[in-house]
Amino acid sequence: MASSSRAHVLNLYKVMLRESEKFNSYNYRTYAIRRVRDSFREKKNIDEFHEIQSLIYRAKENLAIIQRQVTIGQLYTTDKLIIESSGNQ
Repeated sequence: MASSSRAHVLNLYKVMLRESEKFNSYNYRTYAIRRVRDSFREKKNIDEFHEIQSLIYRAKENLAIIQRQVTIGQLYTTDKLIIESSGNQ
């Protein structure tokens, strides 16, 4: 892998992790982070230029999906339920 493409892939990896950390929900956040890490680890030994370019394109698409999902999740947040108990019953 050429050094410029390596730097590009590492930058893409960091951006995807940063975006995944923006999920409000713990479950979505940990799932997204785990999937990003596992995907990049699984593909780290690929040397063919065309396959690397294909994977970079797919990663950019997934980054856009993560960004959209984070935005949607922030639009539809709910307030925590607060139960007040009266001491005099």
